[in-house]
Amino acid sequence: MKHFSLPIRFGIATSGCLIAYFLILSLFGVHTNVFYSIFNGVITGFGIYEAIKFFKIKEAERFNYGKGFTAGMVTGSVATIIFTFFFALYATELNTEFLIELSKAWSGEFKNFEAIVFFTVGIMGFATTLVITLTIMQLFKSNK
Repeated sequence: MKHFSLPIRFGIATSGCLIAYFLILSLFGVHTNVFYSIFNGVITGFGIYEAIKFFKIKEAERFNYGKGFTAGMVTGSVATIIFTFFFALYATELNTEFLIELSKAWSGEFKNFEAIVFFTVGIMGFATTLVITLTIMQLFKSNK
């Protein structure tokens, strides 16, 4: 568990940044425009990059591709899980009109739309995590 403490902390920090970004978008009333979610990849990528970088510094000679990949996946997964729970809480408790507004913009009907949105948020987060981790690990792999 002690090997996961650094990636978990970076995952929590990354989720905080994702939540803050979402709330800033909601202040301006543009949080229903899904095109702004592209920047979530930038936020997640930065969090994963920093986690792997610090993990490499901490592990020094013991660092390898597998450990770096695991650190990136843990960071992104923690961030995705926390953000998805926040997103579900926001949509069902804090702003109950949010999904209705979102469905008007992107769906013809509201039936089962709520579950589809939460599932999509989670899947997008995990897919982003995998792709960004694989990409960033190319920067940190050893040339041995």
